[in-house]
Amino acid sequence: MVLPSEPEFEQARNELAMSIAPFLAKHPEYERAFDIVQVPERLVQFRVVWEDDHGKPHVQRGYRVQFNSTLGPYKGGLRLHPSVNLSILKFLGFEQIFKNALTGINMGGAKGGCDFDPKGKSDNEIRRFCNAFMQELSRHIGADTDVPAGDIGTGGREIGYMFGAYKKLRNEWVGVLTGKGPSWGGSYTRPEATGYGLIYYCLEMIPHMNPGHVSGGVSFSNPETKVLISGSGNVAQYAALKVIELGARVMSMSDSKGSLIACDETGFTKEDIHKIAALKLKQGVLNKVAREGLEWHAHKRPWTLVSQADIALPCATQNEVSEEEAKALVAAGVKLVAEGSNMGCTQEAIDVFETSRRSGQNPVWYAPGKASNCGGVAVSGLEMAQNSARLQWTMEEVDNKLKGIMQRVFETTYTVGSEYSLHKGTEGILPSLVMGANIAGFKKVADAMREQGDWW
Repeated sequence: MVLPSEPEFEQARNELAMSIAPFLAKHPEYERAFDIVQVPERLVQFRVVWEDDHGKPHVQRGYRVQFNSTLGPYKGGLRLHPSVNLSILKFLGFEQIFKNALTGINMGGAKGGCDFDPKGKSDNEIRRFCNAFMQELSRHIGADTDVPAGDIGTGGREIGYMFGAYKKLRNEWVGVLTGKGPSWGGSYTRPEATGYGLIYYCLEMIPHMNPGHVSGGVSFSNPETKVLISGSGNVAQYAALKVIELGARVMSMSDSKGSLIACDETGFTKEDIHKIAALKLKQGVLNKVAREGLEWHAHKRPWTLVSQADIALPCATQNEVSEEEAKALVAAGVKLVAEGSNMGCTQEAIDVFETSRRSGQNPVWYAPGKASNCGGVAVSGLEMAQNSARLQWTMEEVDNKLKGIMQRVFETTYTVGSEYSLHKGTEGILPSLVMGANIAGFKKVADAMREQGDWW
């Protein structure tokens, strides 16, 4: 049941329902699976009391939404942010079910976190919070039960503190968290994985957009290709670095205070991105990176600030592209939109892109986050495998595995999207990757649920 106080979850549920409607029309027996899969298997809510540097106690709300374990142990991040509530975590956990299914790795779907804000806190305060948080969370997770990871507000420092607390509480060293340091159980390429995977997915899209002339038009190897990126955290940084490495131009980065826009022919440089990374570690505002050629626009997102662009990559947070901003991207000539964030576009924005795709005239091809940003959780799954085998693959080995996973995810979403969104008279039209991702992910989970007796 969806409650009126859960708008984000309702949005995610409705998006899946609309996308899989053609599949359910052909296979109505799966409607029962859809009714069941939208209810979490387990929802844990608990109190977290921690002490600041002045000895004052604070209380926060902690959560873990264990949504579906059909394909493997629950898997999904821990978000530390004042906005955290059950609606947001249920939407994220629901999306995680089908995202994880698309990777081909045996992982279920979950999400968790706390309304704690790490910004402005000392290392000792964050450590004390992580210890208190793990005192309760440790009761509900385990290497073969639920393996959390990082998310907004939960980076390598927080994962380290939480892992140390779990190890002491349970007196065991197991791969219970992913995103660990590479010297103590972590995987190479995990910090880069979501951003790199996003670009690897886009690289699979581009040949279908430019048949017969991949080197022309939209291409990451074309220095004339302009790429808009929102956000300035882990995903945005590594997506930007990979775009620059391949040869295209990054034209924007952003944070909660505004956007930094490139107004010269160079765009962002690798040095700019490294400065942004250093600034984010100090919790600074992006406007401090402004220089000649990079203009700061306070309280604005990047989508309406440029007159021409080719690719847009939302990499900040949910619902960061509105209907009007989507129309502005279409007007600016954007041909490809792929989400590095989860549910980065509102449903109205998706409708704008999908209408453009169906028209066949200067179409915008949209990739949903559950497909295009699944590289992060894919490498988390590879970290779990390495922990189970007590070994560590090289950076090159992990990167090659990541490329292979993103290629297979695209092939799946493209093939299933073609089957259900393209019909007679739609020759030359690109398939719906939204429909492909949702149907493929849902059917895989539903079939496994039926075989395990969860519906019949």
